[in-house]
Amino acid sequence: MASNLPKYYTKTLKNGLKIVVIPLKNESEVITTDIFYKVGSRNEVMGKSGIAHMLEHMNFKSTKNMEAGEFDKIVKRFGGIDNASTGFDYTHYFIKSSNKNLDKSLSLFADMMANLSLKDEEFQPERKVVAEERRWRTDNNPVGYLYFRLFNNAYIYHPYHWTPIGFMNDILNWSIEDIRNFHKTYYQPKNAIIVVAGDIEPETVFEAAKKHFEKIENCCDIPEVHAKEPEPDGPKRVVIYKESEVEIVAITFPIPNFQHEDQPALSALSELLSQGKSSRLVEELVDKKKMVNQLYAYNMELKDPGVFLFLAVCNPGVKAEDVEKEIWNQVEKIKTKGVSEDELKKVKVNTKAAFIFSMENSSNVADLFGGYFARGDIKPLLTYEENIEKLKPEMIKTVAKRYLDKEKSVTVILRKGETK
Repeated sequence: MASNLPKYYTKTLKNGLKIVVIPLKNESEVITTDIFYKVGSRNEVMGKSGIAHMLEHMNFKSTKNMEAGEFDKIVKRFGGIDNASTGFDYTHYFIKSSNKNLDKSLSLFADMMANLSLKDEEFQPERKVVAEERRWRTDNNPVGYLYFRLFNNAYIYHPYHWTPIGFMNDILNWSIEDIRNFHKTYYQPKNAIIVVAGDIEPETVFEAAKKHFEKIENCCDIPEVHAKEPEPDGPKRVVIYKESEVEIVAITFPIPNFQHEDQPALSALSELLSQGKSSRLVEELVDKKKMVNQLYAYNMELKDPGVFLFLAVCNPGVKAEDVEKEIWNQVEKIKTKGVSEDELKKVKVNTKAAFIFSMENSSNVADLFGGYFARGDIKPLLTYEENIEKLKPEMIKTVAKRYLDKEKSVTVILRKGETK
């Protein structure tokens, strides 16, 4: 089967820095220049949660060569846009610009890697910004709060126990030394991947990357993450109270990591349940019964074993338990009756269309390839279309039975109420 993925080219510098180029010969002159670091909240320890995300903020502060905020100004001056994000498994920074700004973009990222100042007087105000972000997105946002508490309960031992924002008490207690140590350990060339996608030639990128990065040295070993989440020993139910107009319910199940052969079937299952108007849960709970206004089911493809997750925001006056029951009805239907050829065909068509569409944009392409390289394996991406195409109705039924097991579920319900 012909793949819709563009070709990619790689090279590794002497210091271990990996370079990936995905030329999109579209005559747009647009490229996205990314740098991925193989570090996320997964690499943190209890008591120091949220540092990977804090460091993302600090990376736009001063370096030996630039003042704080100058990075953004330079990018804006040449008509580019830049941003960054921190996830469970990796952190990434990108600049989208004209291809003639490749050299400048790479020099900015090299400066960020080698010359970051990490001054305490820049750190203290930024800590307040991050604490405010935690309040706004998590503490004062019912969905954000439930999402954070969901991971606190779905993972007991593994660092996925917290989301990348971290715990508020940790945010308030980091020291600049913690941040410096984290940067020194994880922001080394051997832990980074440069990904450039768009209207560009591989050789041009390899030469420019070599010029800016080859002289940067590694300093030390990178600690392995050995944490392994124990098998659940029974279902778990948690009720939390928060100032909220409506009730919210979420259910998770443990699933294997992103490389596992069941991932394509789990993806199809999540599509079938919650993607688009005709998906089973949307049709039943949003349109027919008008019980919820926001709903999704998805499989989190993480470097270590992830979760299959349902989250539903109820309409006013609707009880979370009633929505929970409806979700279980749909799950049991798939487990017993399976899915039809037509339903699966529709999922395949939609998945393929979304996949092809995402290939038209240099940022999406860089993001997609970089995400797999940063988690350590590109193969699941290269075989993705083929594996989706191979799916049979029986396989969807099998993964639903295998993973959506009530005995291993974690259910978290958020109700209106003042926290005492």
